[in-house]
Amino acid sequence: MNGVPGTVPSSTPRGHLRWLWLSAAVLVIDQVTKQLAAHYLVYATPIPVLPFLDLTLMHNTGAAFSFLSGASGWQRWLLSAIAATVGVAIVIWLRRLPARAGWQPPGFALILGGALGNLSDRITQGYVIDFIDCYYRHWHWPAFNIADSAITIGAALLILDMMRTNKGLPGPGR
Repeated sequence: MNGVPGTVPSSTPRGHLRWLWLSAAVLVIDQVTKQLAAHYLVYATPIPVLPFLDLTLMHNTGAAFSFLSGASGWQRWLLSAIAATVGVAIVIWLRRLPARAGWQPPGFALILGGALGNLSDRITQGYVIDFIDCYYRHWHWPAFNIADSAITIGAALLILDMMRTNKGLPGPGR
């Protein structure tokens, strides 16, 4: 067995590591867009793009939804350690996934790329750059970035894969 209970080993020795290109693409796109935002946007000054979308440079010292952002600085290293640990676990998981893993490989690859993008910010700057601000009237979703979007899409793919598997429906590669 390859470490995933009840599965057939992957058809290649490296499993689904070929999906790491997607993680790398997310990381590069995330970092480039954050550099552009930091260079061209003024902190906390919205630039309207659409009636429901502004570009607004923000610095998030916490996690999702600014959780722990008011802490004294220790959260930087805790959140960095968590992201690094999750990153290693995802690479191991990708290697061990069965040959017919459905939407799991791209889902995990998107999550990994997003985690690495935010980890890079957190380590080098002490905060994560967010700049996408979606809203409806006076209600604003917390500002986010490309890495956050990749993590969300990756999680959605994993959930969809689980739902398809539980219903016995074929997914990609099944």
